[in-house]
Amino acid sequence: MSEFEYEKGPLNLPFVGHCTFMKSQVCTDLDKVDADVAVLGVPNDMGGQYRSGARFGPRSIREASTLFSFGHGGAYDHEDDITYLREKDVKIVDVGDADIIHTDMMQSHNNTEAAVRKILKNKAMPLILGGDHSITAPVIKAFDSRGPIHVIHFDAHLDFVDERHGVRYGHGNPMKRASEMNHVTGITHLGIRNVSSSSRKDYESARQSGSDILSVRDIRRLGKVKVCKRIPAHINYYVTIDIDGFDPSIAPGTGTPSHGGFLYYEVLELLQLIARQGNIIGLDLVEVAPAYDPADVTAILAAQLLMNTIGYIFHKNN
Repeated sequence: MSEFEYEKGPLNLPFVGHCTFMKSQVCTDLDKVDADVAVLGVPNDMGGQYRSGARFGPRSIREASTLFSFGHGGAYDHEDDITYLREKDVKIVDVGDADIIHTDMMQSHNNTEAAVRKILKNKAMPLILGGDHSITAPVIKAFDSRGPIHVIHFDAHLDFVDERHGVRYGHGNPMKRASEMNHVTGITHLGIRNVSSSSRKDYESARQSGSDILSVRDIRRLGKVKVCKRIPAHINYYVTIDIDGFDPSIAPGTGTPSHGGFLYYEVLELLQLIARQGNIIGLDLVEVAPAYDPADVTAILAAQLLMNTIGYIFHKNN
C-alpha cells in the first residue's frame, strides 16, 4: 500500500477542496460522531474586552492546517523517528461550529456545552478551536462526567477574575469558573506574566483553590522536566492554550498580545512531556484573531501546535 494518498487518488493540494481541519472528513450530525478526535469551532468573541476578531479564529486555523495535510500517510518526525497522525492510529473528523447567538453570551455558551457533551457521549476527544477564552468555561463544564480532571492552562493572563461589573463569563473569567467545578481538582497555569488583567486578590484566590502559577521566566529557570514534575501525573488532563501565551513576535494575531512570551518549542516540548505523563482528554486553542496578522503566521503556529499535540496523544495511546 502506498504511503501517500495522492498516488492512488487526486493530488488534493492544500488550496483545493473543502477547508476542514487537516482536510479531515466532515461529520454534520453530532449524534453520529465516529472518530478518535472531533474538531469543533467555537467562533465566539463576545467575551473580549479589547480587540475583537477571534470569532474568525476557527476558520483561519482550519485553513492553516491544510498546509500540513498534503497527501501524507502520517507525519514523520526524524528527531523522534516516529510517524505521527497515521490514519490507523487516529481518526479525525470536523464537526463544524457551535451555534453562536450574537449578543446572547449565555445561550452561546449553552450551545457550546451541548455540542461538547455530544462529542464526549460518542467517545471522541474534543479539539476546540476558539473564539476568545470565555469559551473554555462551558467546554470544561461539559467534562463533568469525565472527572476528576486537572486543567493545564497556557496563557499570558491568569483569567481568574470572579466578577467585574456583572461580567462572570468573559475571557477574563474561565479559570475562576473552572475552579468552581467539582470535577476540576486543580489548575496549573503556565506562562503568566507581568501586566495582567488579574489583581493580587485574584492570584491569592487562585492559589487558595489549588492553582500552581508559573511565569515564562519561572519555566525557563526550572526547565521543562521540573515543571512537569509539579503537575500531578497519571491522571486526566484538560489542556487550554491561549495563543497570547506565545510571544507576539511569533504570534501577533491576537486581541491581547503580551511581550515576554513562549517560543514554539518551549510549549511543544512541554506538551509532549504532559502527554506522556497523563491522559489529555480534551484540548482547546483560543484567541487567534487573524485580522491582526496579514501573514497568517499565528494561525499556522496554532495549526502546527495542535497537529503535533494530537500526534503525541495518540502515539502514546497506540
